[in-house]
Amino acid sequence: MAGVCLWLATAWTGLQLCSLALGLEVSVGKVPVIYTRNGTDVLLPCTFTSCIGIEKANFSWYRNHTELIFKGVVKNKDSKPEPYPEFREWFKYMMPPDIALSKDNREFNISLILLDADFSDSGKYTCHVKNPKEKNAMHNDTITLKVVVELEKVDKTLTIIIVSVVGGVIGLLILIMVVKKLTLFILKKMRDKKECLVSSSANDNTENGLAGSKGEQKTPSKA
Repeated sequence: MAGVCLWLATAWTGLQLCSLALGLEVSVGKVPVIYTRNGTDVLLPCTFTSCIGIEKANFSWYRNHTELIFKGVVKNKDSKPEPYPEFREWFKYMMPPDIALSKDNREFNISLILLDADFSDSGKYTCHVKNPKEKNAMHNDTITLKVVVELEKVDKTLTIIIVSVVGGVIGLLILIMVVKKLTLFILKKMRDKKECLVSSSANDNTENGLAGSKGEQKTPSKA
């Protein structure tokens, strides 16, 4: 009984920590600023993650913190996000048509597509989420959009130079290692050949009974 109570206490503590730390998190990604070309469509990313589950989680998008541009709901963990009726025919903003259900029933995609962006659309876009299951606590994250004439081309010259230098250094090290191994191999072969010749010469001397051999030399007989 004491073990069951301890398990229940541990589970409850874990649930409380989960509720406090990961109850609901909203993210617009790791890039704080996104750029798009004038006259093109652009995705405003946003996802929210819930550890304690959701129940009619309301989400909304604001431009420059005050202008409401979109509003929708995720009814439960098995539902796709959907806009409120008054925003279904919104001419400027829409949800991605291929938006998928949450794979693990925790992360939900509530990204927004801005259609035909123009220079006046530049600004800060904030994604808000309110989950009744979390006592209606509000969470949000903000991303900055900049609409430009042309997207800047990234100069990859420095990157190419760095990669080339690193590749050259690695190639040189490999070449040095190959030359070193080849040199050691040749030296070993030469040493083995020399030892073989010396050994062969010593054997010939022994067989012929020459001076310096290990064979016994006959003592001259006395007259």
